[in-house]
Amino acid sequence: MDIQSIVAQLRQEAGRIEHAIVALTGLGSQPSRRGRPPKKSQARPATVKKRRRMSPAARKRISAAMKQRWAEWKGKSAPKKAMPASKKTTGRKPMSAAMRKKLSAMMKARWAERKAKS
Repeated sequence: MDIQSIVAQLRQEAGRIEHAIVALTGLGSQPSRRGRPPKKSQARPATVKKRRRMSPAARKRISAAMKQRWAEWKGKSAPKKAMPASKKTTGRKPMSAAMRKKLSAMMKARWAERKAKS
């Protein structure tokens, strides 16, 4: 046998060994993917809670307080604070006693259901 044929046979054998190694490692675990995963397997991000919105009255109070602080820090006379209204007004009517009782019963039922599930 000449050297060329021996080298060719060894290369063929090395190729078969490589294929066997790849097949055996593929059975144990999935090969690592490269790049972006397919769309259907992508996990959806958790739903994001809505951000709270600040009421215009609260924004005005915070603005006045910051202007006061800046004036103190700069050593200037602070702008006069507006006196807040004596009664806090919301845009809603007060809840009736019957509605309050109904809402309380609904919430108690909801919490009892949650407690029963866990």
